[in-house]
Amino acid sequence: METLLIGSALLSLFHALIPSHWLPVLAIGRQYEWDRRKVLWVTFLAGSMHVLSTVLAGAIFAALGTVLASEAEHFSAWIAPVSLIGLGGYYIWAHYYHHHFHLHKQSTQWGVIGSLAVAMFFSPCLEIEGYFLAAGQYGWWFVALLALTYGVTTVSGMLVWVWLALHGLHRLNWHAWEHNAGIITGATLVISGLLTLFFH
Repeated sequence: METLLIGSALLSLFHALIPSHWLPVLAIGRQYEWDRRKVLWVTFLAGSMHVLSTVLAGAIFAALGTVLASEAEHFSAWIAPVSLIGLGGYYIWAHYYHHHFHLHKQSTQWGVIGSLAVAMFFSPCLEIEGYFLAAGQYGWWFVALLALTYGVTTVSGMLVWVWLALHGLHRLNWHAWEHNAGIITGATLVISGLLTLFFH
């Protein structure tokens, strides 16, 4: 269980650092000349919507994990870890693909904020769903703990990076980080799967 929790926390942290999750807020804030407080508030809103949709999808995966755990004796021993490893392998293979938000210009600031929130809601973190699937075998209390860990880490990470960007960190080469995000995500999933497989 500890391996799943730590792995999900690390993946959530890496996920929060992906520029496409928070750079749109900075760009919109600069366009409308928002102060730092409003930029951080919109970041919190967007991050919360992203977390909400991810946790809702995660609950479905967790329910599937619960069913599999009750039906298949060896689920916890190899199916969940192999799922993590397979998902991680996919993200490493597909790391060169980029996912960006395409927001249409709105006539009002609230329209822009709403568009950003909707975009974040309909782009859940699919990378974390393997952890929800594996967590289902341990019961809903563990699923809730994993969801809380994911939510707090993701939103906090986004807020920290927006705050740092507002204070000059925007000069760094974020394209390089985003380009390698798939590799980092994939490696985290594979390592978590291997640890779960061998130290269950």
